[in-house]
Amino acid sequence: MASRILRPSLVLRPTPLSLSTASARTFRTTSQLRAEIVPPPVRKPVGAFRGTIFGFLLGTTLAGTGLYYYVVDEYKVSNELLTEDVYALQGAVQRLEGYVRGLEEDLKTRK
Repeated sequence: MASRILRPSLVLRPTPLSLSTASARTFRTTSQLRAEIVPPPVRKPVGAFRGTIFGFLLGTTLAGTGLYYYVVDEYKVSNELLTEDVYALQGAVQRLEGYVRGLEEDLKTRK
């Protein structure tokens, strides 16, 4: 008995059109289809030339900036070393000057 009960989805299903009905349809256009088709705005792709120039300039800028900071850092280090050497030389000259003065005083006292 359960097999004889019709399911609602089978009852409400529309019947497919026959070939004679489909071929009898006329060609109709709507206002949407007759409207002029406006293509979306075309994005200009980044060309190889522009990409190359941009990449070259970006790479050169980054490399130049890195080199600048490296050179400035090396300059500071070498300047500090030179300043330390100058102070060391000044101290050595002062010690030598004191030693020479002591020798000159010893010579004066011996005469």
